[in-house]
Amino acid sequence: MEFLRNKTTRALIIIMTALVIAGIIIARTYYNSQNKAVDPRVAPAREMYARYDHYAGEGDYYRIFALLDSVENIYKAYPHYNNSFELGVVCNNRAAALITIALFSDSIRADYNPWTDLPPDSIMTRAEFYINKAISIYDSWTLKYSSKSREEIAGLIEEDFRKGMLTDDNDSLLMYLEARAKEIITAVGETDRRLSVCYTNLGVIKRHRKEYEEAVSCYQKALELWDRNLSAENNLNILLGRPLKKRNIIQKLFPPEK
Repeated sequence: MEFLRNKTTRALIIIMTALVIAGIIIARTYYNSQNKAVDPRVAPAREMYARYDHYAGEGDYYRIFALLDSVENIYKAYPHYNNSFELGVVCNNRAAALITIALFSDSIRADYNPWTDLPPDSIMTRAEFYINKAISIYDSWTLKYSSKSREEIAGLIEEDFRKGMLTDDNDSLLMYLEARAKEIITAVGETDRRLSVCYTNLGVIKRHRKEYEEAVSCYQKALELWDRNLSAENNLNILLGRPLKKRNIIQKLFPPEK
């Protein structure tokens, strides 16, 4: 009996190991194919964004703004990306960095802060400009692509998408076009969450200006768009004099994407 139990255990270990290895192989194959399908014109911008969290962790705002400028320039070089959701992300990240500087400039190294000469109110005004720009981009993005199929999106973007493409190979062009159509569908599904972050940041600005009713409205809008936005919820709780909400153990282990 013991022999059978050991044999069964070994068999289960072998099966689980095989499943793990198979999963790794499938994942690598999938992500390799996804990377190959990424539009090569904007691939450098995606690679740059991999450094964003590192610079943010260091609090090096010179590098953050230089990175965001470089990313924006890459996307703006091609007609299809001139009003893309990626530029909305750039605008809101700029705004978030500016808000952080305005609120915590005393704790930021002078050689890491490109806005040491500007007062907080002026920095907040710049941040508000970029938030409103991001909201405009996301709203027009949703209006243009919402409720459309992948085939409809591909047909809608094809002409502009092909402009400036670095290859004349039709199979490659179709691969990039299909991948981009899939990205757009995914991005449309994430737009509410991104808008929620925008309205949360806008609420911070309104609160900084002591425009409390407007701040409450922004946080409420953020929660209507994404009810798991704990930052918006707790900022609203502070203004309404309610206790702050803490993440439960599941939320700490598996936090929602920012």
